[in-house]
Amino acid sequence: QVQLVESGGGLVQAGGSLSLSCAASGRTFSWRAMGWFRQAPGKEREFVAASGGGTSYADSVKGRFTISRDNAKNTVYLQMNSLKPEDTAVYYCAASRYSGHSQSSQEYDYWGQGTQVTVSS
Repeated sequence: QVQLVESGGGLVQAGGSLSLSCAASGRTFSWRAMGWFRQAPGKEREFVAASGGGTSYADSVKGRFTISRDNAKNTVYLQMNSLKPEDTAVYYCAASRYSGHSQSSQEYDYWGQGTQVTVSS
């Protein structure tokens, strides 16, 4: 019944910026944490950022990406600046009812379908 939908993906040049949004619909919960993961072709899904009782970021995106939440709208955002070609991936949002800003995908209960981000050089 719960659905997470990402939006804002697309094609951007290296050094540019892009903003992602993830909105929940259907049955509502008070999620402890919401986060972002990404998966590039031929690679495993990796943690990007999370927010819940604090924030955490992957070392590869610190200083470039910013995660924020609007709990009233059940929405999480990811502002991506200074994008690099290695940021190219499908980006997924996720929500956890019990774990705060966890970097483990196993701690998240709900997942979106993903949105493609492509950074050209």
